[in-house]
Amino acid sequence: MKELELLKNLYSQDLETRKNWYSHVAEAYNKFRPRYPQEIINGAVEVAQLSTKANILELGCGPGNATLAFAQLGFSMICLEPSLAACNLAKQNCVIYPQVEIQQTTFEEWELETGKFDAVLAATSYHWINPEFGNSKISQALRNHGNLILLWNMTPQPEYEIYQNFREIYQKYAPLLDRYEDIETQKEIVQALGQKAIDSGKFKNLVSEQVVCRVNYYMDDFLLLLSTYTPYLKLDIETRTCLFTALRKKIEDHYGGNIQITYISAFQVAKKA
Repeated sequence: MKELELLKNLYSQDLETRKNWYSHVAEAYNKFRPRYPQEIINGAVEVAQLSTKANILELGCGPGNATLAFAQLGFSMICLEPSLAACNLAKQNCVIYPQVEIQQTTFEEWELETGKFDAVLAATSYHWINPEFGNSKISQALRNHGNLILLWNMTPQPEYEIYQNFREIYQKYAPLLDRYEDIETQKEIVQALGQKAIDSGKFKNLVSEQVVCRVNYYMDDFLLLLSTYTPYLKLDIETRTCLFTALRKKIEDHYGGNIQITYISAFQVAKKA
C-alpha cells in the first residue's frame, strides 16, 4: 500500500536529510502533534512489565511527545534525537526530570551500550530506522527479556464527508496527497509496521492494542498540524501555500473554522528473541 511504501523510503534518504527533516517545523510539531493517550502508555508499560527502576532508550524522541509520559512514571531514559531544534525543545520539556538525558544524535551514530536497557521505545519513529541494521542494534541494546515498545499516532483524518469536499482542492494542488485512511486501513498499517519487527527475527510475541481518538482543531492549528507530516513537507513552498489557503477557505466557509479529526493511537510490544 502507498503509505507503507512512503515510510519505507524514509530511511533510504541520506543521513543529513533525515537529521534535519523536522527542524523547521519543530515548534509546530511540539504544539500541535497529538500526544499519546494515557491508556496507551499504561498498556505498553503493563505488557512490557516495566518496573519503576527500568532503563529506557528512546529513538527519535522529537520534542518529547512520548518522553514526558514515561518520565512522569519515573523511568530513567536516554533519548536520541538528531534535530537540534527538536532536541532543544525536548530538553526544555523534560527539564524537571533529571533522570532523562536527551542526546542530539541519530540511532546510526549513537555508540551502542550493549545489554543496558529494559526497553527500547520508538514513538512514531520506528519507520525511520533502517531495518538492515536497526533491529539488530536495538536487540543488542536490550537486556535479556527486554522489550521493544512501538507507539503510533496515525495521520489524523477528517470525517469522510469532509474529505470528499477537500478532494477537488487536493486534485488541483497536490493530487498525490488525495488519499484517505479509514480506521481499518490505519489498523492494517499499524499491524504491518509491527510485523516488520517480528520478521527481522530479533523479536517475538508481538502484542498490539489501539484506541480510536477524535480531536477538534481550529483551522489554522489543523493546517500547522498537517505541515508536520512528511507528505506535506515534501511539497514545494508555493504548492503548500496554495493548498493550505484553499483548505483554510473551505473549512472557514463550510465548517465554521473548526474541524474534527480521527486517528488510531496504538502500542505494540515485542520481546527480545
